[in-house]
Amino acid sequence: MAESKTDVQQWHVTEPYIDLHCLLGEGPYFEAATNALRFVDIKKKQVHTVSLCDGPALLKTVQLDVPVTVTADVEGRDPRDTILVGLKYGVALLDRKTGQYEYLARFANSAEGGGDQAARLRSNDGAVDPHGRFWLGTMTDFGFGPFEPEGTLFRFGSDSSRDVALSGLTIPNSVGWSPDSRTMYFTHSSARQVLAWDYDMADGSRSNERVFYQHDGPGEPDGFRVDREGNLWHAVWGESRIIKISPEGSIIGQVNLPTRHITCCEFVGTELFITCAEDDEGEGDSRRYGGGLFRVDVGTTGLGHHNFKLGA
Repeated sequence: MAESKTDVQQWHVTEPYIDLHCLLGEGPYFEAATNALRFVDIKKKQVHTVSLCDGPALLKTVQLDVPVTVTADVEGRDPRDTILVGLKYGVALLDRKTGQYEYLARFANSAEGGGDQAARLRSNDGAVDPHGRFWLGTMTDFGFGPFEPEGTLFRFGSDSSRDVALSGLTIPNSVGWSPDSRTMYFTHSSARQVLAWDYDMADGSRSNERVFYQHDGPGEPDGFRVDREGNLWHAVWGESRIIKISPEGSIIGQVNLPTRHITCCEFVGTELFITCAEDDEGEGDSRRYGGGLFRVDVGTTGLGHHNFKLGA
């Protein structure tokens, strides 16, 4: 329930919808065709799906052999059969019934350091743009020492083309667009920044790069979703909260959660579903509920997702 605290709305969540104990829950995505929510556990290499009609008791899980970080629907494909996924080495089509996948494009080929350098990296967050292209970031994978500024934000086309949008990134995160699609947002977590560009609806080009939001706090902005009024609902890693950022870049709301490492969120109607990671160094509820899936009614709706246009 929302309450007034100065000029910032507050919501409070006390326990998870699913007490799943993900190691690194991420990428919540509303599957409108089936009224289901899917999300991933990057470290456990799993894609989870919960039917919002049947509830948590019938949670389904697909186990992969590589980290899976983000998903998207594909134009003309039934999501019950096939979805787009960001994986260890690139973007792929996942057969959800068999767990088999086929890479459409990789982050690097042999001529570009496709060996040792490719092994150091994995995908992170991303999204499909209004032109049906998939934007996906890479970063240092777990087990390769501290995160280094070796990540890239790629744009993958329907013909499996791969363009570099930004390089020298440490933790590239969520990508999104304003309700009129004229502004593109991108979070660089390690810089604690959300960047913005003017997005050209005619050809999908970007211009006028600027810092839309600079985070001031002990944590880092992680994943976000945009609502119908153009506000960004942004997870903050390490701060037990989702912040609601206005189109002008000011914090106007906050969802308070019982665990620290909040990773991303997704709208289903007026409810916000929220993923998080384990908190082995935390105490009490933060440790107990780390990795759970949360939900809260925030009284507004989000924007729908664009579908990846394969071979269009």
